[in-house]
Amino acid sequence: MTQPVLIDGEWREAESPAGVFTAFDPTTGSPLDEHYPVSSFADLERALTAGRRAAEILESTHPDAVAEFLEESARRIVARSTDLAQSAARETALPLEPRLLSVEIPRTVDQLRQAAAACRDRSWRRATIDTRLNIRSRMAPLGGPVIIFSPSNFPFAFNSVAGGDFAAAIAAGNPVIAKANPVHPGTTRLLAETVMDAAKTTGFPPEAVQLLYHFNGQDGARLVSHPLTGATAFTGSFRAGTFLKEAADRAGKPIYLEMSSVNPLFVLPGAIEERSQGIVEELFKSCALGAGQFCTKPGLVIVLGDERGRRFFKSARKAFETPPTGWLLSEAVLKGLLRTVDKFREAGAELVCGGSPVEGPGWKFQNTLLRVDGKRFLKSPAAFQIEVFGTLTVFVFAENENQMIEIAEAAEGGLTAVLYSSREGRDNAFYDRLAPILRRKVGRLLDDKMPTGVAVTPAMNHGGPFPSTGHPGFTAVGIPASMLRFASLHCYDNVREHRLPDDLRDRNPTGAMWRLVDGVWTQADAG
Repeated sequence: MTQPVLIDGEWREAESPAGVFTAFDPTTGSPLDEHYPVSSFADLERALTAGRRAAEILESTHPDAVAEFLEESARRIVARSTDLAQSAARETALPLEPRLLSVEIPRTVDQLRQAAAACRDRSWRRATIDTRLNIRSRMAPLGGPVIIFSPSNFPFAFNSVAGGDFAAAIAAGNPVIAKANPVHPGTTRLLAETVMDAAKTTGFPPEAVQLLYHFNGQDGARLVSHPLTGATAFTGSFRAGTFLKEAADRAGKPIYLEMSSVNPLFVLPGAIEERSQGIVEELFKSCALGAGQFCTKPGLVIVLGDERGRRFFKSARKAFETPPTGWLLSEAVLKGLLRTVDKFREAGAELVCGGSPVEGPGWKFQNTLLRVDGKRFLKSPAAFQIEVFGTLTVFVFAENENQMIEIAEAAEGGLTAVLYSSREGRDNAFYDRLAPILRRKVGRLLDDKMPTGVAVTPAMNHGGPFPSTGHPGFTAVGIPASMLRFASLHCYDNVREHRLPDDLRDRNPTGAMWRLVDGVWTQADAG
């Protein structure tokens, strides 16, 4: 039986589907039993129409009601966590413990609860009041549905249903049209059932959450550029992301992308002298986490090519020569590894270990390490800055400090960059030359800490310059900042008090909401 899609508050058969697909068990490479429709544009059009109606309803829905829905969704996910985790483990081969049950589901629940708290607080709306001119403004919903494309590697925290983009879009007052990732459609369906139960319990508009499993690229381009679309959030490949961005940009529709990042890691000489083996252990753990399928995995490691750097590399090689422990999410990831290893070698890198699939059922790939000298890297830096899932990294040996600076200058825009330096200050002068260059290149700069793991805190930036994202000014993680992607600025000029949204009236609607009144941030009433 083919699973139904969720449109306009109801589970229904897809209209004239273009085909069906199945998820796979990564440990065997065998298809799972459930079939899911590849929707035609008729489904997308129905979802857009329903989403526009839902946007009108949400414009008059009290923020506390939105918060109640998010909180109830969190409670129901906790209550159903075992079933949800088992589904995700079956589709992704990610371990139940600690990854799914003790890490990712709690993070997902925390995101929903943080979004609910931001709803109730309302300070995220940045209400601004000029009492002298009687001009007032605030951030408000977009007036159309937010389209969310979810990635394969986080079946909960980044899922198009209940994940971070979902929480931010709903909290900002927008309906969502979720596109499931083909790697874990069953888990996404269970999440949709769970949040729909929460909607029913709280009286939240059921048409505000819709789910489509798959559709072709051209229909995706029509969807993100449609007049009824409010905005799009996409996490996935550079190729697909830029294709959708081109369509959205032509139509003037906001689209927020997380695409490609190699997360360069610079290990300075003093750090190697002090704690070489400890850094190697941290590096390998970071590269191998989740079988290397994290967007913040260090894909480049840059060291000086002196005796210390080569000794450090020798230790790293020993770590990478161990057998792999995790499964790849899909056959596409395995094929991507093979293609990328070939590309790196064609560009002049030497394959040191790994580079091949592991024999046997399912999708596994050897831990892989390559190396290249700085001169060859600088000859074609783009050739070595390809994001690839899998436990793979490329060592770059710089001739001297000046060449390491050149390598930093050649780094593409990324999510993260890392500097390991001497704790005793021996690398300070060199650090001070490198850090300003890398600061301009990435969204998050780290000292003495691997980049895998994105804390859900208001201070986090999970974003960065192109090609890691489509815009350096926004983050996909960190509430309330991530909510601003899904809001528009509404201004009221000389509008009478009783006609204003309560956020902008003289009386503070909650007594706790922060508003900028005549240039001063305050929780007091205006006037």
